[in-house]
Amino acid sequence: MPSLTAYGDRLAERARALPPAAVDAVIAVVCAVNIVVQATVNGRLSVWVAVTAGVSAVMLLWRRAYPFATTGVIGLCTVTLSLNGGLGDLPPAQLIATYTFAALCPPVKRLIAGATTAAGITVSVLVPKDEVLNLGLVGIAFIAAYALGTGARARRDRIAMLEERAARLAEEQAAAATRERERIAREMHDILAHSMSMVVIQAEAGPVAVRSDPDKAEQVFETISVTAREALAQLRRALGVLRSEEASRRPPPGLDALPALVDGVRNAGLAVTLEHEGEPRPVPADLAVTVYRVVQEALTNTVRHAAAREARVRLSWNDRTLRVEVGDDGRGPADSAAPSRSPSPGGAGLGLAGMRERVAASGGELATGAGPGGKGYRVAATLPLD
Repeated sequence: MPSLTAYGDRLAERARALPPAAVDAVIAVVCAVNIVVQATVNGRLSVWVAVTAGVSAVMLLWRRAYPFATTGVIGLCTVTLSLNGGLGDLPPAQLIATYTFAALCPPVKRLIAGATTAAGITVSVLVPKDEVLNLGLVGIAFIAAYALGTGARARRDRIAMLEERAARLAEEQAAAATRERERIAREMHDILAHSMSMVVIQAEAGPVAVRSDPDKAEQVFETISVTAREALAQLRRALGVLRSEEASRRPPPGLDALPALVDGVRNAGLAVTLEHEGEPRPVPADLAVTVYRVVQEALTNTVRHAAAREARVRLSWNDRTLRVEVGDDGRGPADSAAPSRSPSPGGAGLGLAGMRERVAASGGELATGAGPGGKGYRVAATLPLD
């Protein structure tokens, strides 16, 4: 039995692989031969019966493209054959047409074709022979053909729906992967740009401090060590996402890490103050990360390019928004010595682009430009809290 089942499956696969036109041609030939044979057995074979049988069979070649019209023409041929006694108990071409319009026609055409088919069956059975019992048997055969066509239509619609769902899921997965890559790229840029800037500045100041102030030199090297270790920890967490490591589940830096960030920049020689205006309150983790990275990138640009002496970080809280503002007293945006404060073909400006992407992802707005009175530089992000 398993071998017969496997053989049947292989045979069905080969049949499905055949061109539809070839399948319809075989069906048409079989239907025409069936009608001619039945007419011959009943002694009703004539030229008109053969011609009508041929037309009925040939119309099956267009059943997929024009199912409604094909059903109508075959129906007329079937009624004509029945009234002339050239048709057996079951009209094969009409059964195929019934299956086809049930599988392919829209609802209105299915209703019209079904009603006319039922009327044609009634006329074909009752007028020549007046056999009510035979009408029931023929009706059952046509109901079965219609049910098979409906099942084929439902299966085709379900396959189309599943394919559409699979395509939509693939698009969503690709978009999610792209967003995740962009997020990781922003994370690594923020981590490396800030931490390495602090390390470079402290390392450059180290030799001078060693000669002039050994105690200050010790503090400089300690700052380098702390900054590097923190950068490594954050990189390990960012890369752990790619490897699904436990380390990646550690919470990213948020608002509670801002004082340590400000202290690190202050150790690099920039006088930084952190101010709160309004009543602070808990915020979602992703919003806290956005605030931290905006402050980090702004201070990094100040240390690297602004030649500033002082900087101020202010968090202004109200009922619906949190405004983050970072300003300094250094070079303004018009100064050509501040390349990273505006995008350039050489790749500068990635920090500002990353800040804009982060703020936009949180539903906020970012403004950059000269500080009050045209002095210094200011980065201001307004983030919704609801």
